[in-house]
Amino acid sequence: MNKTTTSIKTFKYRLYPTKTQEAAMFETLRLTRTLYNAGLEQRREAYRKQGKTLSAYTQQAELTALKEACPEFGTVYSHVLQDVFDRLDKAYKSFFSRVKAGTKKAGFPRFKPRQRWNSFKYKQCWDNKKETWTSCGKPVNDGKRISVPKIGNVKIKLHRPLEGKPKSLQILLDVDQWYAIYACEVHNVALPATGSSIGVDVGTTWFAITSDGGFVENPRHLEAGLKKLRVQQRTVSRRKKGGNRRRKAVQSAAKTHRKIRRQRLDFHHKTARSLVNTHDLIAHEALQVSDMVKSNLARSIADVGWASFFSLLALKAESAGKRAVAVDPRYTSQRCHACGHTGKENRMSQSKFQCVQCGHTANADVNAAQNILARALPSGVNDSGVTHVVA
Repeated sequence: MNKTTTSIKTFKYRLYPTKTQEAAMFETLRLTRTLYNAGLEQRREAYRKQGKTLSAYTQQAELTALKEACPEFGTVYSHVLQDVFDRLDKAYKSFFSRVKAGTKKAGFPRFKPRQRWNSFKYKQCWDNKKETWTSCGKPVNDGKRISVPKIGNVKIKLHRPLEGKPKSLQILLDVDQWYAIYACEVHNVALPATGSSIGVDVGTTWFAITSDGGFVENPRHLEAGLKKLRVQQRTVSRRKKGGNRRRKAVQSAAKTHRKIRRQRLDFHHKTARSLVNTHDLIAHEALQVSDMVKSNLARSIADVGWASFFSLLALKAESAGKRAVAVDPRYTSQRCHACGHTGKENRMSQSKFQCVQCGHTANADVNAAQNILARALPSGVNDSGVTHVVA
């Protein structure tokens, strides 16, 4: 079992700021975005003229002088300004890691327009020495409000209690709604062992097919909202760029996208939770989703959101003391689970599998899920005879 005793868990709550507080939040977004772009320009010029890359620490050390030269930055909490350079540093590190990996389009860090900058972060909510809250994100007024430095006590809907020690607080603008996102260090609580293991084969016709013959329906959230979305996007295209009517049309389409995104996330959470609660080991394919969305099934693959689902499944399994294992997906749909014969002729149709060697018949997806489970078990052997090592 996993030896990790704690993990980072996020808690998201709706905020209801006053007009004055909301204006302060928008100003904080504007100033932090300006600082990010200025920091990016500074790094580019330093490399162009001096051939060196600035660190986040070097740029953070200049914040005191910046506040003296530009007093408006004094209205933003110091940790929020420091986090801007941490985000920039993370963008650079991600860029260099992609270059090192040989990615064709590594994606150099870009300047952020207003539409692509929607959050700011307070880096420390808990004083480890005093074992108490700092001024960042502390619940006040019996949990009806939280303290947001330089902005005020903002009304919050704590629909569920926080767990563990709060590490940081992120203030997020999601279209037209504000949210507080706490990152907390919580102790993992292992669920009782069930003695059950299962393989999961994912698809677009069915969202998931399990090795015990279970079928999870694909809700097709994007497809359900596509008609409305098309009308909204056509409205956006007719509006004059830079106009107030276009801004409203864009926001209307963004709300529809937000609803679809939330429906998909809710479905992923519930499906992953169901699997983790009932099985000790969940095996699934190690899919390269970023490559798969380049196919003619791009919209359907993006709609099911396999990458997000697998990520949630791994996190929930770790916190519950269970295992989620990603295995090599090659030939799982062509290999006979009964005798091991592999050949594309075994796949009679999209849903029917019949082995030409032993005559074994089964649903093609169930057979694939059984192969996936076999590869995750300690005795699992792949088609080349190489044993799969399970972490």
